[in-house]
Amino acid sequence: MVAGIEPLVPFKDVPNSEKMNLFVSKVSLCCVTFDFTDPSKNTIEKDVKRQTLLELVEFVASKSMKFSEPAILAMCRMCAVNLFRDFPPNYRSSGGGGGGENDDDEPMFDPAWPHLQLVYELLLKFVTSSCLDAKIAKKYIDHSFILRLLDLIDSEDPRERDCLKTILHRVYGKFMVHRPFLRKSINNLFYRFVFESEKHNGIAELLEIYGSIISGFALPLKEEHKIFLWRVLVPLHKPKSLGVYFQQLSYCVTQFIEKDPKLANVVIKGLLKYWPVTNSQKEVMLLGELEEILESVSMLEFQKIMVPLFWRLGCCINSFHFQVAERALFFWNNDHILNLIAHNRQEILPIILPALERNAQKHWNPAVLNLTLNVRKIFMEMDDELFVFCHTQFKEEEAKLSVEVEKRKEAWERLEHAASLQPIAGNTAVLVTPFATSIAC
Repeated sequence: MVAGIEPLVPFKDVPNSEKMNLFVSKVSLCCVTFDFTDPSKNTIEKDVKRQTLLELVEFVASKSMKFSEPAILAMCRMCAVNLFRDFPPNYRSSGGGGGGENDDDEPMFDPAWPHLQLVYELLLKFVTSSCLDAKIAKKYIDHSFILRLLDLIDSEDPRERDCLKTILHRVYGKFMVHRPFLRKSINNLFYRFVFESEKHNGIAELLEIYGSIISGFALPLKEEHKIFLWRVLVPLHKPKSLGVYFQQLSYCVTQFIEKDPKLANVVIKGLLKYWPVTNSQKEVMLLGELEEILESVSMLEFQKIMVPLFWRLGCCINSFHFQVAERALFFWNNDHILNLIAHNRQEILPIILPALERNAQKHWNPAVLNLTLNVRKIFMEMDDELFVFCHTQFKEEEAKLSVEVEKRKEAWERLEHAASLQPIAGNTAVLVTPFATSIAC
């Protein structure tokens, strides 16, 4: 508190020469924190602090005068005292970065939120104010201050995360000197999430910040930005909580491909690498992202990845989960993708036809069956001669497989018969009839 300045005096009652001193005095008054777990405690003091914070917000929003260095220091100190806090142990363990087993649990809200919200609003208006000199402020809104803000974005309270997202984005815009550090710090959070814990509540918000950052990248893209794409954004498709932040992640990836279409190849290979084996919901999401990426892919880039891509699509077409099969078959409804397929049908049809034939023979879902027959019809109309050739090849392969299965069955029967003639004694191994299994993908 500044000597001789009464903090409860309104700003309008003091001359302009004293307003900055009054600002410092009021900010210092707000450094006092209270226990909000008991609503009956310090009710008068809490209300005084709340009114003071509202006054400060109004004063900063008025942009009436430049902030002095003592004012900037006082403001940063007050924000640190009020905002920078440790979350309770169960706070972090129950959150799963979007979600593990406890997705249905209610998020924990800080009882001090009525005051925290005002502090966040004040900090946002302060950072974005034209009266704040970034050259002076960077000494106080420094790397340590930014790291503490990033720690808070793990809060379970979506309101707090939203405030922090906006503030961090404005800090990135205002303090150019801190931009590399902020990007690196966010990258480290992503690395920790993907490769260590898979627990963090603020991944969606951090990706939203990065979405805006990517849109401002200059062309040609720097190598460090490309590294971020394949070392961070692509592996972020791996965690089981992908659904929580998928929309923001997909936007970031799309931004990169719009800036450099050649990166589509890298992204598609990465998606195929991290393709889920047992999570149908994730498969549907990734199929949607693949279609969006393919819409901007050139013929040359498409040819580089079409073989592994359509092998995977064939597996999805044969999925017993009807939404996965349906989503994969919808690719043929996209005119651009259909054009790419038509120009490369010699390579694609032999890969995809066996999947279509198996579906036509035995898929349980009527909608998937109808879509499969439609895709078969598209290929027949596209190149009837090629279709007949591939279909003949498929039938020959099926016949060969059938013969092999029959031979294998006969071999097992001979072994079982021979084993049944031997007496069982001591530790003699017993031959057990194998179950016929076939895993296509």
